[in-house]
Amino acid sequence: MEQVKEEQTLAEKSNTIRAAVLGANDGILTVVGVLFSVGVATSNQGTIIIAGVSDLIACALSMASGEYASVSSQKDTEQAVEQSERKLIETDFKHETRQVADYYMNRGVSATTATEIADELMEQKPLETVLRTKYDLKYGHYMDPWQAAFSSMFAAASGGLFPLLAIILFPADIKWAGTILAVILSVTLTGFLSAKLGDGLVKIAIIRNVIVGIITMFIHFYVGTLF
Repeated sequence: MEQVKEEQTLAEKSNTIRAAVLGANDGILTVVGVLFSVGVATSNQGTIIIAGVSDLIACALSMASGEYASVSSQKDTEQAVEQSERKLIETDFKHETRQVADYYMNRGVSATTATEIADELMEQKPLETVLRTKYDLKYGHYMDPWQAAFSSMFAAASGGLFPLLAIILFPADIKWAGTILAVILSVTLTGFLSAKLGDGLVKIAIIRNVIVGIITMFIHFYVGTLF
């Protein structure tokens, strides 16, 4: 009989989306930073393109490696917790059951009912119950570092394409204005998505992202004028 693969938990899906949003935002800002510095320092289109593409690749790989390391640490922690709780269930089952009962009592369930629920759950699926009530973890589901890494890498590469294509494709007389507009629209989108993902304030997230984007462009534009 073919085994049906379980769907990802909300936390797993959110982690992948988070990595993508952060990757896209970093891709936009790092690439536009290099493009502005180099674009102001030289008018050679080939040099600008090489610098932009090189930074795009470097940013994507950097985001991927960072996400992989970070999420791997989180996965290691989750697996360590599981192993620890597995041992505690074997050595101190009563204490673990009492903690499950306390979980339900803290949520308004009477002591008698909470104890009955805990006893029944611990009899059926002890490890799953403990992980869910104590750590809000679903047994067998861990954060996937590879998924986070690839999500961040592709998002960073995609985000960095916006300023790169803008500075390449726009005519010389509107090149800078067009690139600035492309960056502002891009960071507005990533700000909106990050706020929605984290249940934050959309307006503040967008304003913050736009301000950071403008500051990034200004600093690198100024650096380019020094050379």
